[in-house]
Amino acid sequence: MAQVQPFILCGGSGTRLWPLSREAFPKQFHKIAGDETLFQQACRRVTQGLAGKPIVLSGHKHRFLAAEQLEEIGLGGAGIVLEPVARSTAPAACVAALIASERDPEAIVLLAPADHIFADADAFAEAIDTAVEAAQEGMLVVFGVKPDCPHTGYGYIEVERSNLAALGVRRFVEKPSQEVAEAYFDSGDFFWNVGIFLCKASNLIELFANHAPEMLSASRGALAGANADMNFKVLGDAYAQAPAISLDYAIAEKAANLRCVPFAGAWSDVGSWSALWAFLEKNQDGNVVQGQGDIMLENVRNSYVYGDHGCVALVGVENLIVVAMEDAILVASKEEAESIRKVVDRLKGNGHYQAMQHARVYRPWGWYQGLNQGDRYQVKCIMVKPQAKLSLQSHHHRSEHWVVVTGTVEVTRGDHVELLSENQSTYIPIGEKHRLANPGKIPAFLIEVQSGPYLDEDDIVRYQDVYGRA
Repeated sequence: MAQVQPFILCGGSGTRLWPLSREAFPKQFHKIAGDETLFQQACRRVTQGLAGKPIVLSGHKHRFLAAEQLEEIGLGGAGIVLEPVARSTAPAACVAALIASERDPEAIVLLAPADHIFADADAFAEAIDTAVEAAQEGMLVVFGVKPDCPHTGYGYIEVERSNLAALGVRRFVEKPSQEVAEAYFDSGDFFWNVGIFLCKASNLIELFANHAPEMLSASRGALAGANADMNFKVLGDAYAQAPAISLDYAIAEKAANLRCVPFAGAWSDVGSWSALWAFLEKNQDGNVVQGQGDIMLENVRNSYVYGDHGCVALVGVENLIVVAMEDAILVASKEEAESIRKVVDRLKGNGHYQAMQHARVYRPWGWYQGLNQGDRYQVKCIMVKPQAKLSLQSHHHRSEHWVVVTGTVEVTRGDHVELLSENQSTYIPIGEKHRLANPGKIPAFLIEVQSGPYLDEDDIVRYQDVYGRA
């Protein structure tokens, strides 16, 4: 049997799951449906029964998140390919086919999104086995889920009725009206398109050559111009020349050798809070409660409530989405959950950081979180992971005071290097080169007080950096 090479498509910002999902830390990296993140679940799912590790296609801003979460589930060393610009699923699929073909001309490419939920991993593996048989016969295989309601937020696949395991495909339909969706649901000839594809690398390359030659040319140029950045493979600038278009539109809708394999299990693309509520297990009142906060419900029905701190109380309401985070609170009706992206667009337009990142900002060395700020000062909590270090840097407009709360840190100030432990402190004047590192075996926590006329994060001059950001 030909080797199946899984590729995880890890783009997207998940704005409809704001304020939990934000551009700097999108939904696929959150634990919203189990003890592992959606990304980790996807990586495990596509490797079940397969020999190789997945290859992840991602953007620069999420590269360290992806690498760390792969390490957590024992898949460290899996390849991570970085797109210089976002270009939807078709260019990513083309690059995946070329990479797989270089390794094995007979390889079969499995393309799967990083942010979907499949309730039954065994059923997923069985569907993959069925699809592999069709792919070996030269077919481009898509996967479909039998609708359980006339949903208007999903794309549909119309199939030919037969007893075959891989069904013929008549057409794709994008997000129909309610009336049309009801007709599709009643006919029994339509499946929801779950956005997973499987095909021989050589056949997929041929499809691109026939239907999107400019994309194939750009993808080849991007791989030819690729370079190594630490453990990441960065595609060349030619990638930006590829049209930003989905694989459905670019190839699948034009392919004659198309088949659909049904997935016999519950599925969700987690495209909105309402979709997440519909998928998750509910209590006797139809409510889903998640998060770390103290959540109290009194006479509440058919609602989703998430709290990450403090106390969140709901009384006498129903059909609500309530997400309470430290720096943002969302209250929405379940029927209007799809409109949350409009709020995010307005936040971006007004320059609010809450649209892009959380109060806690993750970095490859750890994280920092703002605690308080005012005129000419800012207070942060900083966590530095064991054996990690920040860049050697300086600031033009601010000084910094560091107080160690727990752990041990190594502080570089100019030519002076010293170790500080719990309750010890130091001062970094404006303009002085400095670096913070954790030589210990446990995370180090510090309180940082910044003071000066300008305190934004772009006031950093990096001289050396183990993460390649200098």
